Amino acid sequence: MISFTMAGDPNLETSEAILHSLPAAGVDMVELGMPFSDPTADGPSIQAAGMRALMAGTKTHHILAMAERFRLAHAEVPLILMGYYNPILHYGAEKFAKDAAQAGVDGLIIVDLPPEEEDEMRIPMEKYGLALVRLIAPTTDDTRLARLLKTATGFVYTIAVKGITGTASAHSNELAARVAHIKRLSSLPVVAGFGIRTPQQARDLRASVDGVVVGSAIVEIIGQPSVHGGGLIGEVSRFVRSLRSALQP
Repeated sequence: MISFTMAGDPNLETSEAILHSLPAAGVDMVELGMPFSDPTADGPSIQAAGMRALMAGTKTHHILAMAERFRLAHAEVPLILMGYYNPILHYGAEKFAKDAAQAGVDGLIIVDLPPEEEDEMRIPMEKYGLALVRLIAPTTDDTRLARLLKTATGFVYTIAVKGITGTASAHSNELAARVAHIKRLSSLPVVAGFGIRTPQQARDLRASVDGVVVGSAIVEIIGQPSVHGGGLIGEVSRFVRSLRSALQP
Protein backbone atom coordinates (compact mmCIF):
# COMPACT_ATOMS: atom_id res chain seq x y z
CA MET A 1 0.00 0.00 0.00
CA ILE A 2 1.63 3.19 -1.25
CA SER A 3 -0.01 6.57 -0.78
CA PHE A 4 0.56 9.86 -2.58
CA THR A 5 -0.11 13.23 -0.99
CA MET A 6 1.06 16.67 -2.02
CA ALA A 7 3.42 18.50 0.32
CA GLY A 8 1.82 21.76 1.39
CA ASP A 9 -1.76 20.80 0.51
CA PRO A 10 -3.93 22.44 1.76
CA ASN A 11 -1.18 24.08 3.82
CA LEU A 12 2.16 23.03 5.27
CA GLU A 13 0.92 22.26 8.77
CA THR A 14 -2.06 20.17 7.68
CA SER A 15 -0.18 18.30 4.97
CA GLU A 16 2.48 17.30 7.48
CA ALA A 17 -0.15 16.08 9.93
CA ILE A 18 -1.70 13.97 7.15
CA LEU A 19 1.72 12.61 6.22
CA HIS A 20 2.42 11.49 9.77
CA SER A 21 -1.00 9.82 10.03
CA LEU A 22 -0.49 7.53 7.03
CA PRO A 23 1.66 4.75 8.56
CA ALA A 24 -0.85 4.17 11.35
CA ALA A 25 -3.60 3.92 8.75
CA GLY A 26 -1.76 1.08 7.02
CA VAL A 27 0.48 2.70 4.43
CA ASP A 28 3.69 0.76 3.76
CA MET A 29 5.42 3.41 1.62
CA VAL A 30 4.83 7.13 1.19
CA GLU A 31 5.12 9.23 -1.95
CA LEU A 32 5.30 12.92 -1.13
CA GLY A 33 4.53 15.19 -4.04
CA MET A 34 6.60 18.28 -4.79
CA PRO A 35 4.25 20.93 -6.19
CA PHE A 36 5.05 22.40 -9.58
CA SER A 37 3.18 25.03 -11.59
CA ASP A 38 3.27 23.20 -14.94
CA PRO A 39 2.82 19.45 -14.41
CA THR A 40 2.53 17.21 -17.46
CA ALA A 41 1.34 13.92 -15.96
CA ASP A 42 -1.16 15.12 -13.36
CA GLY A 43 -4.90 15.16 -13.76
CA PRO A 44 -7.19 17.89 -12.41
CA SER A 45 -7.19 16.67 -8.79
CA ILE A 46 -3.42 16.59 -8.34
CA GLN A 47 -3.00 19.77 -10.40
CA ALA A 48 -5.37 21.49 -7.99
CA ALA A 49 -3.47 20.07 -5.01
CA GLY A 50 -0.23 21.42 -6.41
CA MET A 51 -1.72 24.85 -6.90
CA ARG A 52 -3.13 24.87 -3.37
CA ALA A 53 0.32 23.98 -2.07
CA LEU A 54 2.04 26.68 -4.12
CA MET A 55 -0.52 29.26 -3.03
CA ALA A 56 0.19 28.24 0.58
CA GLY A 57 3.85 29.17 0.01
CA THR A 58 5.36 25.68 -0.20
CA LYS A 59 9.04 25.72 -1.18
CA THR A 60 11.57 22.96 -1.77
CA HIS A 61 13.29 23.54 1.57
CA HIS A 62 9.92 23.14 3.33
CA ILE A 63 9.46 19.74 1.67
CA LEU A 64 12.90 18.53 2.68
CA ALA A 65 12.34 19.68 6.25
CA MET A 66 9.00 17.87 6.27
CA ALA A 67 10.69 14.73 4.98
CA GLU A 68 13.33 14.94 7.70
CA ARG A 69 10.72 15.19 10.46
CA PHE A 70 8.82 12.27 8.95
CA ARG A 71 11.98 10.17 8.89
CA LEU A 72 12.70 10.91 12.53
CA ALA A 73 9.20 9.80 13.51
CA HIS A 74 8.86 6.85 11.11
CA ALA A 75 12.28 5.29 10.71
CA GLU A 76 11.13 2.17 8.84
CA VAL A 77 8.67 3.65 6.33
CA PRO A 78 10.16 4.23 2.86
CA LEU A 79 9.75 7.82 1.67
CA ILE A 80 9.80 8.77 -2.00
CA LEU A 81 9.65 12.30 -3.38
CA MET A 82 7.71 12.63 -6.64
CA GLY A 83 7.67 15.64 -8.89
CA TYR A 84 9.20 17.45 -11.84
CA TYR A 85 12.76 18.39 -12.64
CA ASN A 86 12.48 22.19 -12.86
CA PRO A 87 12.38 22.83 -9.08
CA ILE A 88 15.27 20.38 -8.60
CA LEU A 89 17.29 22.10 -11.33
CA HIS A 90 16.63 25.46 -9.70
CA TYR A 91 17.70 24.07 -6.32
CA GLY A 92 20.78 22.40 -7.83
CA ALA A 93 20.90 18.69 -8.68
CA GLU A 94 23.90 17.82 -6.52
CA LYS A 95 22.67 19.89 -3.58
CA PHE A 96 19.17 18.45 -3.85
CA ALA A 97 20.41 14.86 -3.89
CA LYS A 98 22.65 15.51 -0.89
CA ASP A 99 19.98 17.35 1.11
CA ALA A 100 17.28 14.80 0.26
CA ALA A 101 19.49 11.93 1.38
CA GLN A 102 20.40 13.76 4.60
CA ALA A 103 16.67 14.32 5.23
CA GLY A 104 16.06 10.57 5.04
CA VAL A 105 14.48 10.38 1.60
CA ASP A 106 14.89 6.94 0.00
CA GLY A 107 14.31 7.74 -3.66
CA LEU A 108 12.95 10.07 -6.31
CA ILE A 109 10.36 9.82 -9.06
CA ILE A 110 11.09 12.62 -11.52
CA VAL A 111 8.26 12.52 -14.01
CA ASP A 112 9.79 14.53 -16.84
CA LEU A 113 13.45 13.50 -16.67
CA PRO A 114 14.15 11.28 -19.71
CA PRO A 115 17.03 8.79 -19.60
CA GLU A 116 18.87 10.69 -22.34
CA GLU A 117 19.22 13.67 -19.95
CA GLU A 118 19.42 11.88 -16.62
CA ASP A 119 23.13 11.84 -15.79
CA GLU A 120 23.26 15.23 -14.08
CA MET A 121 20.68 13.90 -11.60
CA ARG A 122 21.32 10.15 -11.62
CA ILE A 123 25.02 10.43 -10.80
CA PRO A 124 24.55 12.49 -7.61
CA MET A 125 21.60 10.27 -6.67
CA GLU A 126 23.87 7.23 -6.87
CA LYS A 127 26.52 9.10 -4.90
CA TYR A 128 24.13 9.77 -2.03
CA GLY A 129 22.25 6.46 -2.15
CA LEU A 130 18.92 7.61 -3.57
CA ALA A 131 16.84 5.24 -5.68
CA LEU A 132 15.88 6.35 -9.19
CA VAL A 133 12.34 5.05 -9.61
CA ARG A 134 11.32 4.67 -13.24
CA LEU A 135 7.85 5.33 -14.64
CA ILE A 136 6.83 2.84 -17.34
CA ALA A 137 3.92 3.88 -19.57
CA PRO A 138 1.47 1.49 -21.27
CA THR A 139 2.85 2.76 -24.58
CA THR A 140 6.51 2.08 -23.75
CA ASP A 141 7.97 -0.28 -26.37
CA ASP A 142 10.57 -2.94 -25.59
CA THR A 143 13.54 -0.89 -26.77
CA ARG A 144 12.58 2.02 -24.55
CA LEU A 145 11.68 -0.31 -21.68
CA ALA A 146 15.15 -1.87 -21.72
CA ARG A 147 16.71 1.60 -21.63
CA LEU A 148 14.56 2.66 -18.67
CA LEU A 149 15.16 -0.52 -16.70
CA LYS A 150 18.92 -0.29 -17.21
CA THR A 151 19.28 2.53 -14.70
CA ALA A 152 16.16 1.92 -12.57
CA THR A 153 16.71 1.24 -8.88
CA GLY A 154 14.43 0.75 -5.89
CA PHE A 155 11.32 -0.36 -7.72
CA VAL A 156 9.59 0.08 -11.06
CA TYR A 157 6.40 2.16 -11.27
CA THR A 158 4.15 1.03 -14.09
CA ILE A 159 1.46 3.48 -15.13
CA ALA A 160 -1.82 1.60 -15.14
CA VAL A 161 -3.67 3.74 -17.70
CA LYS A 162 -2.94 5.75 -20.81
CA GLY A 163 -3.14 9.39 -19.87
CA ILE A 164 -2.87 11.54 -16.78
CA THR A 165 -3.58 10.75 -13.14
CA GLY A 166 -7.07 10.30 -11.81
CA THR A 167 -8.99 10.39 -15.10
CA ALA A 168 -9.40 6.69 -15.95
CA SER A 169 -9.57 3.35 -14.16
CA ALA A 170 -7.01 0.58 -14.33
CA HIS A 171 -7.87 -2.66 -16.16
CA SER A 172 -6.45 -5.59 -14.22
CA ASN A 173 -5.99 -8.03 -17.10
CA GLU A 174 -4.00 -5.64 -19.29
CA LEU A 175 -1.92 -4.51 -16.35
CA ALA A 176 -1.16 -8.05 -15.19
CA ALA A 177 0.28 -8.94 -18.60
CA ARG A 178 2.41 -5.79 -18.66
CA VAL A 179 3.72 -6.37 -15.14
CA ALA A 180 4.62 -9.96 -16.00
CA HIS A 181 6.58 -8.70 -19.01
CA ILE A 182 8.48 -6.16 -16.90
CA LYS A 183 9.28 -8.85 -14.32
CA ARG A 184 10.81 -11.01 -17.01
CA LEU A 185 13.25 -8.17 -17.72
CA SER A 186 13.93 -6.86 -14.21
CA SER A 187 14.35 -8.26 -10.72
CA LEU A 188 13.00 -5.06 -9.15
CA PRO A 189 9.57 -4.98 -7.47
CA VAL A 190 6.85 -3.58 -9.72
CA VAL A 191 4.11 -1.30 -8.41
CA ALA A 192 1.16 0.19 -10.25
CA GLY A 193 -0.42 3.63 -10.04
CA PHE A 194 -2.49 6.15 -12.03
CA GLY A 195 -6.08 4.93 -12.18
CA ILE A 196 -6.35 3.02 -8.89
CA ARG A 197 -9.03 4.77 -6.92
CA THR A 198 -11.12 2.23 -5.00
CA PRO A 199 -10.59 -0.70 -2.62
CA GLN A 200 -12.04 -3.04 -5.27
CA GLN A 201 -9.52 -1.91 -7.87
CA ALA A 202 -6.71 -2.44 -5.38
CA ARG A 203 -8.07 -5.92 -4.60
CA ASP A 204 -8.26 -6.81 -8.28
CA LEU A 205 -4.59 -5.94 -8.78
CA ARG A 206 -3.03 -7.40 -5.66
CA ALA A 207 -2.13 -10.76 -7.23
CA SER A 208 -0.21 -9.25 -10.15
CA VAL A 209 1.77 -6.37 -8.63
CA ASP A 210 4.06 -5.87 -5.65
CA GLY A 211 2.29 -2.69 -4.63
CA VAL A 212 -0.43 -0.23 -5.56
CA VAL A 213 -0.20 3.56 -5.48
CA VAL A 214 -3.29 5.61 -4.71
CA GLY A 215 -3.03 9.36 -5.09
CA SER A 216 -5.88 11.24 -6.75
CA ALA A 217 -8.56 9.66 -4.57
CA ILE A 218 -6.69 10.72 -1.41
CA VAL A 219 -5.97 14.18 -2.76
CA GLU A 220 -9.66 14.66 -3.61
CA ILE A 221 -10.58 14.08 0.05
CA ILE A 222 -8.04 16.71 1.07
CA GLY A 223 -9.51 19.09 -1.51
CA GLN A 224 -13.02 18.96 -0.03
CA PRO A 225 -13.59 22.05 2.13
CA SER A 226 -16.31 20.23 4.05
CA VAL A 227 -13.77 17.93 5.71
CA HIS A 228 -11.11 20.52 6.48
CA GLY A 229 -10.18 21.00 10.07
CA GLY A 230 -10.13 18.24 12.66
CA GLY A 231 -12.08 15.80 10.50
CA LEU A 232 -9.73 15.81 7.53
CA ILE A 233 -7.09 13.48 8.92
CA GLY A 234 -9.81 11.08 10.04
CA GLU A 235 -11.37 11.03 6.58
CA VAL A 236 -8.04 10.32 4.90
CA SER A 237 -7.21 7.62 7.45
CA ARG A 238 -10.56 5.87 7.01
CA PHE A 239 -10.12 5.76 3.25
CA VAL A 240 -6.56 4.49 3.50
CA ARG A 241 -7.65 1.77 5.92
CA SER A 242 -10.27 0.61 3.43
CA LEU A 243 -7.53 0.27 0.81
CA ARG A 244 -5.28 -1.55 3.26
CA SER A 245 -8.07 -4.02 4.06
CA ALA A 246 -8.62 -4.69 0.34
CA LEU A 247 -4.98 -5.74 -0.03
CA GLN A 248 -5.10 -8.31 2.75
CA PRO A 249 -4.99 -11.97 1.62
